[in-house]
Amino acid sequence: MSNFNWLIDGPIVLIYLGGTITCGLLIRRYVHKVDDFLLAGRNVNLYLGIASLAASEFGIATCMGNAELGYKYGFAGVTPGIALALAMFVVGYTGFCIRPLREQKVITLPEFFEKKFGKQVRWACGLVMVLGGLLNMGVFLRQAGDFLSIVCGFDPSYLEVVMTVILAAIALYTILGGMLSILITDYIQFIVMSAGLIIVILMIIFKFGWAALLETAGQQIGDGAFNPFINPHYGVDRILLDVFLAFAAVLTWQTMISRVLASKDSGTGKRIYMNTSPFFLARFVLPAILGIGALHYFGSDFHDKSIFAMPNFLSAVIPVGLIGILVASMLAADMSTNSSYMLAWSSIIYNDIMKPIHKGRWSEVKGLFWNRLLIACIGIFLLLYGLWYPLKGDLWVYLQVTGTIYLSSMSVILIAACYWNRANSWGAFAAIIAGAFIPISFLVMQQIEITQPLTQKIGPYKTGVATYLVAAVAMVAGSLIKNNIKPDLS
Repeated sequence: MSNFNWLIDGPIVLIYLGGTITCGLLIRRYVHKVDDFLLAGRNVNLYLGIASLAASEFGIATCMGNAELGYKYGFAGVTPGIALALAMFVVGYTGFCIRPLREQKVITLPEFFEKKFGKQVRWACGLVMVLGGLLNMGVFLRQAGDFLSIVCGFDPSYLEVVMTVILAAIALYTILGGMLSILITDYIQFIVMSAGLIIVILMIIFKFGWAALLETAGQQIGDGAFNPFINPHYGVDRILLDVFLAFAAVLTWQTMISRVLASKDSGTGKRIYMNTSPFFLARFVLPAILGIGALHYFGSDFHDKSIFAMPNFLSAVIPVGLIGILVASMLAADMSTNSSYMLAWSSIIYNDIMKPIHKGRWSEVKGLFWNRLLIACIGIFLLLYGLWYPLKGDLWVYLQVTGTIYLSSMSVILIAACYWNRANSWGAFAAIIAGAFIPISFLVMQQIEITQPLTQKIGPYKTGVATYLVAAVAMVAGSLIKNNIKPDLS
C-alpha cells in the first residue's frame, strides 16, 4: 500500500510538471537554426553544462538499476560509479580525445570520423550508434512506468497509459525547443532532483540508522558487500567491464559528449567533465543506499524481482508530502534523461545517416521539421519497445550490454582517429562489425530458449570485456592489412 496521497502529493507533482513544460515551451522562440536545436548554438557555459550533464544521466531507469545493484551487492554495487567518476575526471583533466573533438566543431562523432575515414565510415558509425542507443534506452519508459505505478499506487493495468503520458510530456518540449529547452529544464530538474533525493536519503538514514543499514548489508551479503573483489557475485571480469565501459562512455556516449560539443570552447568542455565527475559517483551511491534500505526493510523477499525492491520500499516508508516531492524529483530526472537521449539519437540520424539525402542543403526550416519528426518517431519506438521487450537479468547489465554495441567500436575508432596516423577505414569497419556483432548476438541468444543456457554460462561480463578487446584488435588488424596491401601498378 503506497503512502502517496492524490490530494496532497498529486498537486505537488502537477505543479512541477506544469512549470517545467511551460519553461521548455517558452524557449521555443529562441530556436531559429538546426545548430540552435541540436547544440544550443555552442554557447554552454561551465555551470549550465555541469547541471545539464549531471541531470541528463540520472533517470528513473538509472536510479532503479543502481538501487538494484545496492540491493543485490551492497556498496560493491557502486563500482561502476567509481569507474565513471575516475574516467570523467581523467579525460577532463587531460583533454584526451575531447579536446581535438571539440576543436573540430562537429555536431556528432560520426561527422568527426568522416574527416579521417571517409563518408562510408561516417554512415556506418551513425547506424551502429543509433542501434545501440535506441536499444539502450528502450527500457527507460517501462521502468519509469513501473516505478510510478508502485510508488503512486496505480493499478498495474494502467501501465501503458502512464508510459504514454510520460512520453508525451517529455516529447512535447523536446520537439519544440531542442537542446535549448533541455538545458533550461535540466537546470531546474538538477535542483529539484538533488534536493528531493538527498532529503529522502537523510530521512531513511535517520529512520533506520546508518549502522543498522551497514549491519544488514554485512549480514545479508557478507564481506563482499563492501569489497567487489571478494564478492562472489561480482568478480574481476565485471570490474574490468565497468572500467572499459566507463572510459568508452565518457569518450563517445552521445548524450555525454554532446555537452562538450555544445560548450563555449574545449577548455570549458574539459572543466565540465572534471567538475561533473563527483555527481557520476553520487548517482550510484545514493540509489545504492536506497537499495540497501530496501534490503533492510524487506530482507530477501524481492530476490527474484530485485528491480522492484526500491520503489516498493519508498512507497511504504516515505510519508505523505515528501513522497510527492520524491515523485516530482524522479519525474524531473526522467524527463531530463529521456529528452537528452531522444535529441542525441535524432541528431545522429539527421546529421549522419540522412546526410546522403539532404547533403547539408536543406533550409533551416526543413531541417528543424525533420529533426522534430525524428524525435516523434523515436518516441513511438520507445513506447512500443518498452511494452514488448522482456528484461532478462539486472537492468544495469542490460544497459552495459546494449551500450557496448557501439561504445566498444566508437571508443577505439575515436582514439585511433585522434592519435594513430596509420588508422584507416578498413580498421574502422572491422571494429564496427566486431563491436556490434558480439553483444547483439548475446542479446538475441538470451531470448532463444535453446541458447539461454550458453549465455548464462558465459555471462554478460566476459562477453562485454571480450567485445572491447576484439574491437581494438580488429581496428589494428584491419588498418595494418590495408596499409600492407601494395597497389598493382602493372
